[in-house]
Amino acid sequence: MLIHARQQETPVLFSDIASASGITFKHENGASPQKYMPETMTGGSIILDYNNDGWPDIFLVNGGSFTDKQKAAGARHRLYRNNKDGTFTDVTAKSGIGVSGFGMGACSADYDNDGWPDLYITSFGGNQLYHNNNGDGTFTDVTEKAGVGSKLWSASCAFGDIDNDGYVDLFVTNYVDFGMNNNKFCTFSGDTRVYCHPNVYNGVPDALYRNNGNGTFTDVSRTSGIYRTDGKGLGVVFGDYDNDGWPDIFVANDSVPNFLFHNKGKGVFEEVALRAGVSVGNDGQPLAGMGVDMGDIDGDGLLDIIVTNLDRQTHSLFRNLGRGLFANITFESGVAQATLPFVGFGSVFFDYDNDTDLDLAIVNGDVIDNVSEFRDSTSYEQRKLLLQNDGTGKFKDVGPISGAGFASKKAGRSLSVADIDNDGDLDLLIGNVGQTPDLLRNDGGNRRNSLLIRTIGSKSNRDGIGARLKLTVGGKVLIREVKAGSSYLSQSDLRIHFGLGNSPRADKLEIRWPSGLVDTLQDIEANQILTVTESRGVTDRTAMRR
Repeated sequence: MLIHARQQETPVLFSDIASASGITFKHENGASPQKYMPETMTGGSIILDYNNDGWPDIFLVNGGSFTDKQKAAGARHRLYRNNKDGTFTDVTAKSGIGVSGFGMGACSADYDNDGWPDLYITSFGGNQLYHNNNGDGTFTDVTEKAGVGSKLWSASCAFGDIDNDGYVDLFVTNYVDFGMNNNKFCTFSGDTRVYCHPNVYNGVPDALYRNNGNGTFTDVSRTSGIYRTDGKGLGVVFGDYDNDGWPDIFVANDSVPNFLFHNKGKGVFEEVALRAGVSVGNDGQPLAGMGVDMGDIDGDGLLDIIVTNLDRQTHSLFRNLGRGLFANITFESGVAQATLPFVGFGSVFFDYDNDTDLDLAIVNGDVIDNVSEFRDSTSYEQRKLLLQNDGTGKFKDVGPISGAGFASKKAGRSLSVADIDNDGDLDLLIGNVGQTPDLLRNDGGNRRNSLLIRTIGSKSNRDGIGARLKLTVGGKVLIREVKAGSSYLSQSDLRIHFGLGNSPRADKLEIRWPSGLVDTLQDIEANQILTVTESRGVTDRTAMRR
């Protein structure tokens, strides 16, 4: 059966529907002449189904201001409920979600297994954990009780069950020791002030919190083996790169070597990035790692890694060779040529055209808001990239022919993916620093078939985070993992999407749960949204709105 039909009558197009859908949010970054670093690094956004109605909702993280108290107080985060008709309603007012510090990013998971997704927000000046009060749209701040507050400058976060005990743990990347009392004066050319390079600050350790199963967490950064003082963490993603059943952790570090924490079992880690080949660039020099994702780009059953970097560095694509090793294929894959002019932040692997293989979207934007004063070749606001996979792990930029959504230029930061309208193709949410967000609707991806799978754990954690799904269709084997946090300051929908090409059904789906249990489904009809519960099989099914 032919799955890869590269020539379509009409390309898949993306249009920005944020404003038309009722998302009126505008990010406040408090840009000031003092050039406080968080002003240019913020802009988080995530997708979550906070009320469990099967329709992805949107949470947008706001920044604040270091110089204007009124702006700082008014920089509210925003929670938007999906109305199931292409529009969203702002439900922040009754949510109980407040302002604490200068907001950066967020992640979401059901940390207490009560059936409702909770919310963690990272900040400069105080992170927060909000408990979901039974999906009624209200949340309670439980940060102090849970023991997951931090006064460091935190960036991205992700949930994963490091010891497979049925409760998700929390990883938080921390950036540098910037503070109001050590805001350094940096120049790019002459005496014009710009945002500082991270090299002028020391790094600070990331944090790993183990879930105690009683609503509290314990900081196990030191005992788990992830404590490092030489990192400047921005992006993070969980993924089982060596297929041993234990979730590993990749951290994108800015201008110092990246971290790959190999899980040796039960949540004890060893940092192996240099040995694995993913710590630095081809020339042995560290790059400006910002956004990150894991996915199998070539169908070999192994998770590969994308890391976004500065312009003139290229972003990095690492192919998983097995045996704990990766090859840097940035140039041979086409990623180098496509990304060389851009400063990359959020990045996601996703199958936008439903042809079975994972494509790549990246949002870009310089960190220096006045960079055009010094360099004619670039700008603060940059276009997005849509890199189409030819099925073998080679990519070409099709953004210029993919509609107005990819043509616009903004200072992009966060990027996440979901089938917002449940029509069988994947849409994109983009957070932009100091600007309005983009919600890019996919028009045409569903000309081919697909499946959406929601996982519910019973022995495993409630969301099935860390579950590996292996789908057999048309002679190919596709793998995906359930992730709660990736990209940059972002998190995508927990539901797993599979493009099926022109196949009307999938032959088999195997789900390896974090508990070790394996569920198998046979002969699955395409264009359905399935809920699969651990050890019970399909517990709900809905036709897609194609």
